[in-house]
Amino acid sequence: MSGAEKDSREAEQEDLEGNEDLEQSDASSEEPSDSDKDSFDSAENGADEEEEPAQTFLQHMEELRRRFVRIFIACGIGFLACYSFAKPLFALLMAPLVATLPPESTLIFTSLPEGFVTYLKVSFVAGFFIVSPYIFAQIWGFIAPGLYEHERKWMIPLAFLSACFFVGGALFGYYVVFPFGCEFFMGFADEFIRPMPTLREYLSFSLKLLFAFGVIFEMPLFIFFLARLGVVTHTWLRTKRKYAILVCFICSAILTPPDVITQSLMAGPLVILYEIGIWISYFFGKRGGRIEEKAKAKAAAEAENGDDDPDDSGPDAGGVAGETAGEEKADAVKKEKPDNKKNKSDYDEDMIEM
Repeated sequence: MSGAEKDSREAEQEDLEGNEDLEQSDASSEEPSDSDKDSFDSAENGADEEEEPAQTFLQHMEELRRRFVRIFIACGIGFLACYSFAKPLFALLMAPLVATLPPESTLIFTSLPEGFVTYLKVSFVAGFFIVSPYIFAQIWGFIAPGLYEHERKWMIPLAFLSACFFVGGALFGYYVVFPFGCEFFMGFADEFIRPMPTLREYLSFSLKLLFAFGVIFEMPLFIFFLARLGVVTHTWLRTKRKYAILVCFICSAILTPPDVITQSLMAGPLVILYEIGIWISYFFGKRGGRIEEKAKAKAAAEAENGDDDPDDSGPDAGGVAGETAGEEKADAVKKEKPDNKKNKSDYDEDMIEM
């Protein structure tokens, strides 16, 4: 081997070693250091900690129990605050009836503890109305974890408006419905029929109407909540208007005494509130995410595709394909049989020659 060849080989060897060193340095530069790995791992752990884990069923029940305990404590505080004013509160509740009673008629009670129990009930109901904002805040707070972040911003306004609508419905029942109802029922009294209502019956009648009107006045907020979630739309509510009116009168017949006056006085506001709910869903409804409209559009698209593109994989197509495959298989078997016979005859001739 000459010196020139030896020098050229040494130069090539050095070039190869230099290339290997460069590749190793590039790999080391691309590979993250231990500090980078630690920072990346810590960032991943931080991201995992920021995500709220999904609650189990038992955790939801525990959260519901805590909310109920808070509501009961708030109602107890409201009851204690109102018990000292039980007598004037009950006098205020009796005012619509007293205004329509004949001069010689009064309220009576037929059992010894009835007066005491009546004051307890009035105090509890008054305390419930006072703490109703806190109660609705607890209800919406229980619902909030199941909503998106941009939907949770409505929780505080909804809790406040829920209390306002509930109290407003009760006041509407007291100042509008009670006078008409009491005057209608007292109209059946004459010189032969003397009205003597009891404390228990009047309290049951009045509280039933107060709570009923308080609940039905929550309809606009309920529709607003469903519209924001995309469950209902103003179009769907308009198409179901006639059924909604029927349901309003049925609910009024169930919640009110069996007379046309009070039933109409409840059904009328219900229908008006339903119409208000239609406008609320129109202005505040979820755009582009309406479940009803998406379902209709999807069904129409599927029906159109079904008419334009008939399915070739139906039972008839499957039967034709099966028959064709069977015929091809039979032809193949027929073609193989002569070959087998030919092979057997060739084998016999070879044996004879041997």
